[in-house]
Amino acid sequence: MNELTTLTASLGTRLKERKETLAVAESSAGGLISAALLAVPGASAYFLGGAVIYTQAARRALLRVPDESVKGVRSSTEAYALLKARAIRELLDATWGLAETGASGPTGNRYGDAPGHACIAVAGPVERAVTLETRRGDRETNMWAFARAALDLLEASLGKP
Repeated sequence: MNELTTLTASLGTRLKERKETLAVAESSAGGLISAALLAVPGASAYFLGGAVIYTQAARRALLRVPDESVKGVRSSTEAYALLKARAIRELLDATWGLAETGASGPTGNRYGDAPGHACIAVAGPVERAVTLETRRGDRETNMWAFARAALDLLEASLGKP
């Protein structure tokens, strides 16, 4: 986690200086995004909470996003990641919502995405979504790559220090 901790320490400092808060909804990263953020002392000043939204049942219960709201929106897409980022931001009344969805591997997902595919979104004062393709089948490697990409997107969205 040391590689990510350097980044999350910087992100935490910036969020505290700006008096901004963050909420996370991740899936294929399995909690690594939240864990990296929480590994930094003082995270309670900006980290409001996070959830691993790994199933439709979790989306319904934890994000309170009903099936009607995702009609026509496929999982593992930028649109779905943005929906999750908006939902967690709103639920926890955070300045920023950060979300990830994808296929960590070793096989692809049921939607036809290859292993190593992830979509990441941030919702807040700016909204952005990106797609990452690692082209690897190694589950753990992909999970770390997804977490790094999510934190990089947050950093870019915060703008210059």
